Amino acid sequence: MESRLLNDYNVLTCIRRKCQKTTCVLVLFSLHFEKMNRKLKYLKTIKMLSSVLEGIKILTEISEITKKRVRSCSVREINRKRKKEGFFVRFLQIKRIDHNDFFIYTRMTPQVYGLLLTLVEPFLKKNSLREPVQPECRLALTLQYLSQGTSFQSLAWSFQLGKETVRRIILETAEVLWTKLGAVYVSEPNEEDFKQISQDFWELWNMPNCVGAIDGKHIAIRCPLKSGSQFFCYKKFFSIVLLAVCDARYRFTYIDIGAYGSQSDGGIFQVSRFGKRLLNQKLPIPPAKNLPNTQQKTPHFNVGDAAFPLGINLMRPYPGGMLPNEKEVFNKRLSRARRTIENSFGILVARWRVLLTTLHLFPENAEKIVLACVALHNFIMLNNVNESSYIASNYAD
Repeated sequence: MESRLLNDYNVLTCIRRKCQKTTCVLVLFSLHFEKMNRKLKYLKTIKMLSSVLEGIKILTEISEITKKRVRSCSVREINRKRKKEGFFVRFLQIKRIDHNDFFIYTRMTPQVYGLLLTLVEPFLKKNSLREPVQPECRLALTLQYLSQGTSFQSLAWSFQLGKETVRRIILETAEVLWTKLGAVYVSEPNEEDFKQISQDFWELWNMPNCVGAIDGKHIAIRCPLKSGSQFFCYKKFFSIVLLAVCDARYRFTYIDIGAYGSQSDGGIFQVSRFGKRLLNQKLPIPPAKNLPNTQQKTPHFNVGDAAFPLGINLMRPYPGGMLPNEKEVFNKRLSRARRTIENSFGILVARWRVLLTTLHLFPENAEKIVLACVALHNFIMLNNVNESSYIASNYAD
């Protein structure tokens, strides 16, 4: 009897153990099932969100399409007589009859203008189903904008074109002017050019071994969207910076455009291509040369104000006041040579008056306008027989 009860107890113990194991398995299985269920729900949620985002994107595209203005006609009725009554007809009369007004309009003589038109005309031609705007009209329109600072709307009224058409023509033409003229007329000097520049600085400004004057200029622009204070300069307006080097005759030899207005001239110089090459002595500057009437060899150098660092090929004035006589005289000589870049900027903005206005353009488009003005400045300076006609007597010291 006892043995039988013992056997029954062992059987019950085994069954109990098996049940406990089964319970553990069931618990683990249920936990795993819940985990898989959560993953499936997560994946479903992601799919639903992606579908919603796709739907929003499609709806946005549809709304953008519906927002676009539907043209009622290809050319507005008021602009259909452009060929007979537009300002371009008047411009051609001025070119033929009144050379003084033509110079005020284009900042160049008819001969120089003819050369400019020859250089850029092939790149201003457009192919279109409708009759395109003539290349010379495109150039005349852009020159008026650059030289007078006229607004896009005023130009649209006078030339009898659409405002957006005027804007597009000006930006395209400005890009062509820089591309075709910049490579030739604003190219980096070679060693022989630097020697000639040094000779000019000595003869004109009493500064030996000087191969250029460097400075920066702020070009006012409308505040770009979401730019914070990046473009806000110390002059209390939004700007991009034109960093430039010029020779002794007010011609630009190097330019860098597009830096934030909040940056200093010295900071822009350090990160610019010209600054890096100058500080690392990678430019084709002639070797050191004796100062006039002495046996003291001195490197050739550019002159800048106190914002620029002192280097082997970069000279800045002595700091502080109450300087010894020798240092005071040196500072005056350096200031006289450095004045050439100030005068160059003055001539540039006086002739291309759009630079005196606030450019209502994106920074990249504002850069195109500045580059076109610089290219035209050098082009006229190098091709004008009578230099005084472009540089008025009160434009330079």
